[in-house]
Formats: sequence, C-alpha cells, structure tokens
Amino acid sequence: MAQDADNQPDAPQEGIPAPEGPANLIDTDYVIGQDNIQTNKFGFNVDLHGKVFSISSLLILFFVIITLALPDQMGPLFNGAKGFLTDNLSWLFLFAANIFVLVSVVLIFTPLGKVRIGGLHAKPDFSYAGWFAMLFAAGMGIGLMFYGVSEPITHFGTSISGDSWAPLGGAEGDQAAAQSLAMAATIFHWGLHPWGIYAVVALSLALFSFNKGLPLTMRSIFYPILGERIWGWPGHVIDILAVFATLFGLATSLGLGASQASAGLNYLFGIPNTDVTMVLLIIGITLVALMSVMLGVDKGVQRLSQINMGLAFLLLLFVIIVGPTLLIATGFIENMGSYLANLPALSNPFGRDDTNFVHGWTAFYWAWWISWSPFVGMFIARVSRGRTVREFLIAVLLVPTVVSVLWMTAFGDTAIDQLANQGFEGVKNAALELQLFTMLGQLPLTTITSFVGIILVMVFFITSSDSGSLVIDSITAGGKVDAPKPQRVFWALIEGAIAIALLLGGGLTALQAAVIATGLPFTIVLLAACYAIIQGLRSEPRG
Repeated sequence: MAQDADNQPDAPQEGIPAPEGPANLIDTDYVIGQDNIQTNKFGFNVDLHGKVFSISSLLILFFVIITLALPDQMGPLFNGAKGFLTDNLSWLFLFAANIFVLVSVVLIFTPLGKVRIGGLHAKPDFSYAGWFAMLFAAGMGIGLMFYGVSEPITHFGTSISGDSWAPLGGAEGDQAAAQSLAMAATIFHWGLHPWGIYAVVALSLALFSFNKGLPLTMRSIFYPILGERIWGWPGHVIDILAVFATLFGLATSLGLGASQASAGLNYLFGIPNTDVTMVLLIIGITLVALMSVMLGVDKGVQRLSQINMGLAFLLLLFVIIVGPTLLIATGFIENMGSYLANLPALSNPFGRDDTNFVHGWTAFYWAWWISWSPFVGMFIARVSRGRTVREFLIAVLLVPTVVSVLWMTAFGDTAIDQLANQGFEGVKNAALELQLFTMLGQLPLTTITSFVGIILVMVFFITSSDSGSLVIDSITAGGKVDAPKPQRVFWALIEGAIAIALLLGGGLTALQAAVIATGLPFTIVLLAACYAIIQGLRSEPRG
C-alpha cells in the first residue's frame, strides 16, 4: 500500500493477521502499530501524523491568537459569516440531514443489518448501561441542559404570538396548538436527525477500522471512493477538516456550558456573571478534564458519564414528580405524536415560509451536529465494537431520541405550564442561559436542584472535553487509539482556548458562526460517506 514518507498513518506490518472477516477492502494486512512513537527532549512520548497535526494545530493557534487580539473586529466578521451561510445554504443542511436519517433507517431493515462490528465473533467491550451512558453524555449532554427549557418556551412564545420566528408559521392565539407545535419543533432538533448524523459517521468509522483494518480516522471511510489516495493529500484534507469541525463544534458546546454555569452561579450565589467568570470556569473545568483524560476511556470517560447520567436521571425524575406530572405523562405521548406528524413539514428543505426559524434554529443545529459528528461518531465507534449494525443503529437512533423526548417534555412542558397556566413570566423574560434555573426556582428544593443543574453542566463539559481530546488525538496520530497521553492534554487545552477566544470574540453569535462555517464542508464529506458505508457493508460476512 503506497505511503508518503513523512510519517503517514501507520504502515502495514507484515506477518500480523488482518482483522476478522475475509472481505477486507485493503489489499495488504493492516493493524494499528506503534512504530512512529518517538521521545522528545523533554522525555514525553509523541506519536503524530506530521502533516495533519502541524497544519491543524498551527491554523487553530493562529485563529485563537487573532480572535483574542482583535475581538472588536472579529465580532462583526463572525456575525456576517453566520448570516451569509444560513441565508444561502440552509437547504443543504436540511437536505443532507434527511439523507443521513434515511440511510440509517434503511440499513436497519436490510440484511446488511446483520453485519457485526469487529467481525462475526466480536464481543461488546461495554455493558448496555455503560454504552448507553457514554452515547448520551458524549452526544448532547450540555445541549439538553442549555436548551431543555429555553427552546420550548421560545417556540411557544413565537407560535402563540404569530411571530416571524415561529416554526411552520405558528398557531396564533391557540395555546394548545402553539404548545404542540413548540414541542414538535424542539424534538425535531434533538431527535432522529442529529442521531442519524452521528450514526452514519460512527458506523462508517467502526466498520472500516474494526472490520477492514484501517486506522480509526475519517480518511478511512473514503477507501471505497479514493482507494490508495487516502494516504496522500486527499486523506490529509479530510482529517484536517475533521479536526476543525470537531474543535469548533466542541468549543460551541463548551461556550454554552460555561455561560449557563456562570448564570447558575450568579442565580444561586450572586457570583458576577461576567466574561471573567466564564473564562475562569472554562479554565477550571478544562483542568479537571485533563485528569479524566489521563485516566482514559475505561476509568475516566465511562465513570464520569455514568455519574452524570445518574444525576441527570434524578433531576429528570424530580421534575416529573414535583412538576405537572399528569401533563408530562400525557405530554410525552402527545409530543411524540406531534413530532412525527410535523416531521415531513419540519424537515422539508425547500419552499419554506418560516425562513427565520429555518435559518436561525434548524440550520444552526444541523451544522452543529455535523461539526460534532467526527467527535461523537469516532467516540461512539470506539465503544461499539461487538454490536451488530442493526443493534447499533436502533440503539444510536431510537434510545437517545426517546430520552430526548422525555427530557424536553418534562422540562419544556413544565416551563410552558408555568407561563401559560400559572401566569409566571419569569422563565420567558430570563436570558436563555438562565431559563433552566428560573424554571427550577418555581419548584421545591430550588437551591439543591439548581446546584445539581450546575454540576451536570460542568460534568457534561468535562466528558465532552475529555472525549473530544481523545478523538482529535486519534485523528492527528494517524488513527491510533492509544497515542501518548501528553498529546491528549495538548488538545484538551486547545479546546478550552478556542472556547475562550470565541466567547470573548463575539459571544453566542461567534460560537454559532464558527460551527456553521466548519460544518458546511463536512456536510459534503458525510454525504460521500453514505455511499462508502454501503459499499463497505456489502463486502462483509453476515451472522
């Protein structure tokens, strides 16, 4: 297999058997080796893919320096970029997301669903409990905390008032219809589509790494399309785009998490909600994440994910019990039905009248999920060996979607009930990052539940940073899954630096602009991956 001389992804090693399964796409036995590990003058082991690491790190460091040095100039630039991309290319994000969902659903019902990740006799590395916890915590933990109250209450307000930001034109003056539409629009952004995006990337990576013997990096997906060229500049570009998308997608989440944690600390303890507080939070939580990084996936990420899922379940159960329990119980079924009924209209990429909603909400979300997809997809791939394709897709698509519906129903319907039926306007009038705590303030044990909410945001922050650094390190090390730990520390620090730079350089608008800009080129990459995954599965034995 042709390789460039400059420290390419691990060259095949002779005499070592290929991964299980006779239908490998590559024509040479291949395993992930350790032949590129070197020790620098400080005594640290390094194991890098020269071009991918150097180009990615230099461009990102340049971006951080410029944004921090010129925040007043960068703010308008971010705002203009966000407006241009969402106004002109929203249809592409919606169209692509539909394709990802359709590919995932079709694979479940075809014989290709019998293929086992890792080979016919591969066994799962993690229990269902540990697997589900890591899937969910890595996928959208911070987002659910930030938007669980703010998105339903916002859509309800625009729908009932007939505002131009209302989804599907709203339901002016009709409270029940406005609530139903608000919950359908919210679930749309947290249901099948984001998890369809993650599923395509995760399954592609898992297949080409564990079944075909290629390195666990984005370039490997494109072997059916590019062949041996994945080892050259086409592969380098794909991996560099994956690094950019992952870092800026993570930075968006970390920025949202920091702003919400800062708002919660101000709400509970009067700590000033300023840029200084958010920067200190990012620094402190990044340092905690470094300790988790050093422990690795088994001890670090899995343990934190399970702790966080336990806390999240307790908070969810508390809201269901002390909130409008009957409304939540009936609302779960009604909201699921409303979501499915409105799904065709909400996912339509062309001829929409609700352009403000599409540009301001859906396009941003789809770009965000696509930017996250290398990170979440690679992380899911790493923890999903031993599952069949059908088992994998059902779990990745349906389980998180059902949990998201339950979460949004509990928190969203409770907030809407406080506004529409109890006359409490505090949630509606609060800033987005404060609306969760304002809603909890109307329930018993406010201090305790709000503090738990802050802890959840912080731990989701840690697991995202931890998981993201593992994934980016794997990409920049040529696909190795056990590269030296100092490299993971470097990327965890870079993630925090980007989040700080974006917050200071333009706030939420800068975060959204960065994620949309990096998500756009990766949308094209993932559309090509849909073809590659089908080709790869067709050559696999089925149990």
